[in-house]
Amino acid sequence: MEAAVRQGLAEVADREIRAELSAYDGKPVLWAARLSAHGHDALESGAASPTPAAHPGFPAAGEQAIGLRPAQMDALRVYLSLGTRLRLPPADGLIERVRTAYFDRPGNRWRLCLNTDQIESVAYGFYLRSLTGSDLEANTFRRDHGIVYRVDASSGKPSPAVQPAGPVADRPQ
Repeated sequence: MEAAVRQGLAEVADREIRAELSAYDGKPVLWAARLSAHGHDALESGAASPTPAAHPGFPAAGEQAIGLRPAQMDALRVYLSLGTRLRLPPADGLIERVRTAYFDRPGNRWRLCLNTDQIESVAYGFYLRSLTGSDLEANTFRRDHGIVYRVDASSGKPSPAVQPAGPVADRPQ
């Protein structure tokens, strides 16, 4: 209780309140405490937050296990934060998958299981990032997972392209 009081999450009852509680209970109340407004909010916040997976789990049918570096996860969160402002919004369910992703410390990767639409949406987010900032996230995603957004020469529009995973072929070795 002392730690909760030091952090401002609880308040210890003073003599007056203990006297009122003693009268109500019919016996002496030696100490009492209650949640502070901050303590209440901390409990509400904890209850509202999704519980991350305890382990990466196994992909369900039609899903693939994905590992994202911390910089990629940061870029993906920026893309997801744009949500409804985008003309092509993130795939259904992607926001929840990112919110409940598991961070694998030894591998330094965020682990999550995504379906094909969600994987393409991640690639699209990294494509947008490459247009306005860094190619690193898109290139790493292509190398690790074999999908990248590129402009289709026949239509002139960007679309997902499956490419073999591994080092970028057009990059000098």
